[in-house]
Amino acid sequence: GTMAEGCGQQGELALVGPAAGAPSCPHGPTLLFVKFSQGKEEGRRFYACSACRDRKDCNFFQWEDEKVSHTRLAAREEYNRSHQPSFTHRQNVERYKSFVQLPLSKRRFCQECQQLLLPAEWEKHSDHQFLCDISTAQLKSPSQLLYPLENKKTNAQYLFTDRSCQFLLNLLTDLGFRRVLSVGTPRLHELIQSKASQEEDFRVRSLLLDIDFRYSQFYTEDEFCHYNMFNHYFFGGEAARETCRKFLYEDNGEKVIMVTDPPFGGLVEALASSFKKLMAMWKETGKEGHDNKEMPMFWIFPYFFESRILDCFPSFNMMDYQVDYDNHALYKHGKTGRRQSPVRIFTNLTPRLIVLPVEEGYRFCAICQRYVSSGNQHCEICNSCTSKDGRQWKHCVLCKKCVKPSWFHCNSCNCCALQTHSCEQTDAGCFVCGKAGHKRSACPSLS
Repeated sequence: GTMAEGCGQQGELALVGPAAGAPSCPHGPTLLFVKFSQGKEEGRRFYACSACRDRKDCNFFQWEDEKVSHTRLAAREEYNRSHQPSFTHRQNVERYKSFVQLPLSKRRFCQECQQLLLPAEWEKHSDHQFLCDISTAQLKSPSQLLYPLENKKTNAQYLFTDRSCQFLLNLLTDLGFRRVLSVGTPRLHELIQSKASQEEDFRVRSLLLDIDFRYSQFYTEDEFCHYNMFNHYFFGGEAARETCRKFLYEDNGEKVIMVTDPPFGGLVEALASSFKKLMAMWKETGKEGHDNKEMPMFWIFPYFFESRILDCFPSFNMMDYQVDYDNHALYKHGKTGRRQSPVRIFTNLTPRLIVLPVEEGYRFCAICQRYVSSGNQHCEICNSCTSKDGRQWKHCVLCKKCVKPSWFHCNSCNCCALQTHSCEQTDAGCFVCGKAGHKRSACPSLS
């Protein structure tokens, strides 16, 4: 599938995908894109960073047909090397062991370098802001200690609220899962880790795969892999890949689920391609009867990407549960007069097994055999609970489907839209919401 990126007037950008022999930037192998210019049939193909959509964060760019000199290749390798973290994961694990042995008064965390400091390093960071007396509790909740990298497009570290996190974990344990592959979900990983260390009978384990290397300061090599979910790249090479494989293979690959919460600006097709590779890794466990099964998965993403996710994973369904985030102004729980969160759980598990909390206003629809939000009324004509955003939607006979309550049928556009919409049909609708008049990057639903 292609991915249109808003490029203003220079034409459209589409993802071609991962390509064999693609050059690398500090974030691993680059992805191949194609740029269409106005009025030209053939687009020109180029490589760019898989993880950073913003040139300011990673300025890698190379035309596919470009000949790159040896000097430039050498310089690029040097650049990639120099842009790797200053400590290896193993060194960070050793540092942590020393850090935990220090008395409270000597436990410092440099806020500017986002790094645990050993006393010998204080001098070097003397003019930096730091936190003192780092408690064991703080070390056990690194997502609270580290500040979120709020560069929306690469890291978009919006962290689940405790309520959403607790709900997810309860759901996973009720479903009988024992191992969670946490891809870009540090809060969930943290909750699982802390419960495991506090409660005798708590049997769930988690492996965190995340692009944020800062977590390597707090977790061993069996608990964290530095991973880029846009190009399925393990920064720790074969050893890290092996850690992931071992984790999936345990108990013959039974009772394991992958939970992922990618940046919402992310390229759906690139993510899907990585997730399929993780699923394939699980399939190789060679267990009888895995052939036609998929590794269980929760993909947490806004509802307006539904059609694109289902294109990539036809076996998935979207649940009505609204996932909330702590540090995201828009995506917090409804009820407080604020917009409701558009973020949902997409899963290949049987919908009726996903029990949603009645006290938060979800109910079971016997006809659809799934839990829906209370405002989501079953439409007799569509024969399904059609609302996507928690409000009751209404059926349009002309469109032959249910639409948002605020929309009306426009005869000149021949579809339902807001009354205030402009009828000039632009050549193509937006890639995210399908509506006309704006490019994907300016989509109001991404806000």
